[in-house]
Amino acid sequence: MRRIHAIDSHSEGEPTRVILNGGPDLGQGSVRELSERFARDHGDFRRATVDEPRGSEVLVGALLVPPRAADCAAGVIFFNTVGTLGMCGHGMMGLARTLAHLGRIQCGTHRIETPVGVVAFTLSDDGSIAVANVASRRTTKDVRVELQANDAVCGDVAWGGNWFFITADTGQHPLDRAHADRLTSRAWLIRRELARAGITGDDGSPIDHIEFTGPSQRSDCAWRSFVLCPGGAYDRSPCGTGTSAKLACLAADGKVAAGVRVGAESFVGTRFEAWYQRGADGAVLPTVAGRAWITAEVCLLLEASDPCAAGIPR
Repeated sequence: MRRIHAIDSHSEGEPTRVILNGGPDLGQGSVRELSERFARDHGDFRRATVDEPRGSEVLVGALLVPPRAADCAAGVIFFNTVGTLGMCGHGMMGLARTLAHLGRIQCGTHRIETPVGVVAFTLSDDGSIAVANVASRRTTKDVRVELQANDAVCGDVAWGGNWFFITADTGQHPLDRAHADRLTSRAWLIRRELARAGITGDDGSPIDHIEFTGPSQRSDCAWRSFVLCPGGAYDRSPCGTGTSAKLACLAADGKVAAGVRVGAESFVGTRFEAWYQRGADGAVLPTVAGRAWITAEVCLLLEASDPCAAGIPR
């Protein structure tokens, strides 16, 4: 019987499972190197901890690993049902809340090493968590993607720790939960046609997040979003890396000035607050703030005789 201990949380609706122990031995190296080994050699562990029957397509895992950077409180590898993630904004909030729940950190600013660089978060007395994300950028504006006869979509390609295609063209489907299936189908179609057309991030990586944006239903938010994640589920939070990518687009268009705080509404009505500063090289340095709540202390059990020990194949 293999035991894996974890803490579950949700950040404005989106769940995170932080793996505390029982994970694979990834050896030495930077978190990027450890993430590459995890992705290459430990798919069974990844699926066992976030796939059915112990998880779901909505769940994001966060494996704690030793940081190489001496000034970091921890290293983390984020993953989901289909692979690893470079960064995860809601997952970082869940990690912060988990470390505080365990008594490993106090209120203040802490640095975390991720596969795409060092990210800092600030845990405040009121429970809010502000994540200072990696530098974000829009690489291409108004990319046209042909979907089918008499249907094309235009959007921006942007980086916020993951690659996004961001568009307001929902195919006339309102951004409400009654239309979740139709929005999901359209997002999948866009993702497929992006790949078919050879449209990628500027580093050659596939664009694996599709983000629809529209008017907010809240007075304290500037937009509402539907974000389709790589595993096929929509983000229940406003999506931290997606909010960062959207900020990069708004900054590039001169629609939001540095230091101005804006609200981002999720598909289920929850909220992040976001703002950015300019780096010395002009880069957009976004901060995304929200809250996370502990939902469970978990001991996952993997029996050797269980045919679904490594998750149910997708």
